[in-house]
Amino acid sequence: MGTAVNAVSRKEAARSLADLKPTVVFVLGGPGSGKGTQCANIVKHFGFTHLSAGDLLRAERNSGSENGTMISNMIKEGQIVPSAVTIKLLERAMLESGNDKFLIDGFPRNEENRAAFEDVTKIEPSFVLYFDCSEEEMEKRLLSRNQGRDDDNVETIRKRFKVFLESTQKVLEHYNAQGKVRKIDAGRPVEEVFESVKGIFGPKVEKAD
Repeated sequence: MGTAVNAVSRKEAARSLADLKPTVVFVLGGPGSGKGTQCANIVKHFGFTHLSAGDLLRAERNSGSENGTMISNMIKEGQIVPSAVTIKLLERAMLESGNDKFLIDGFPRNEENRAAFEDVTKIEPSFVLYFDCSEEEMEKRLLSRNQGRDDDNVETIRKRFKVFLESTQKVLEHYNAQGKVRKIDAGRPVEEVFESVKGIFGPKVEKAD
């Protein structure tokens, strides 16, 4: 019975989101690329709701729910949380926000995430905002930001870069073929990067509304 109810609620959520015809922008960038800072600026200036897939998973894990326990166990065992779980959390957050413009940060992480999101929600992103930053610059930022943290040593950081590049490359290729990737040089100061961001969001998003 519970499974049937969950299946119905998933269908209803997907239908509601599709009816909403939301503007969805996927935000991708390596660790230390500054996408979190820029997302905050976009929220302030353009009225988007910022949804971080990682934050939603952590909040659910800490909620004590049945789903949260499952997520916690998977993370402890080094397993990847299924796309369907992350998408369900994103759907719920989008519907509860009351908004129709969303920045989805750190998702899709791979091609399977991407295909599942479009299949379940019936929504394609308006575009993908990609913060392109050299590994040297990201490494420098992370090391200065996380001084004294054992888990952010050079070796760990470089592994994170490698995983990011390998997993998201196909996602970028897919959307690039559709002309949907907006690449930003994220190696510059915050203010300069946001000037480039404004050039993308100003005309494009206003035209779409």
